[in-house]
Amino acid sequence: MNRFGRQLLTAAAALGLTAGLAGCVSLGTKPPDQLLKLTAEDSAPAGATASGQLTDAIVVMDPESDRGLDVLRVPVRVNDSSIAYLKDALWVEKPTRQFRSLLAETLRARTGQLVVEGGDFEVTGKTLIGGRLLQMGYDAQRSAVVVRFDAVRSERGNGPLQTRRFEAVVNGIEAKAGPVGVALNQASNDVARQVADWIKG
Repeated sequence: MNRFGRQLLTAAAALGLTAGLAGCVSLGTKPPDQLLKLTAEDSAPAGATASGQLTDAIVVMDPESDRGLDVLRVPVRVNDSSIAYLKDALWVEKPTRQFRSLLAETLRARTGQLVVEGGDFEVTGKTLIGGRLLQMGYDAQRSAVVVRFDAVRSERGNGPLQTRRFEAVVNGIEAKAGPVGVALNQASNDVARQVADWIKG
């Protein structure tokens, strides 16, 4: 066999190996059109500081949620008994964790107090803010984005637990990643401001 023939065989063998690997190994999938992130509309300005004893801090803990929200996908409520997920949209981080950070930043901006998030601070802070994120997604029947949060507030050594439900709805939203993402941020900030005003109250 001449040199040209050997080159053809080598090329054919390489193509065959590549084709075999393609059937066994995933080289990645198409990224979603939108990666959604919550951003606080009320934010402490650069250089702002808050100081004090850790025992006097407001501590914001991770909200609980059901499994439908404990994912990176955006739930779509089809009816009272079933959900789907919004096409081409993913959260950059689980919505419960993002909501915690947004709420903490909103509290810093609106109260001026020392605010920390979760972790080891949960047993030492003066005011503990937790709760359950009941809904953060799209309601197909209403063409609306809904954020609903059951907040739980406790004061260290001072009285019983307090609870209150907060909700924000943005109507007239098309079931697409772009407008849903904007509306989710708007509604989440609305709820965070309601909670902050309750804490200040």
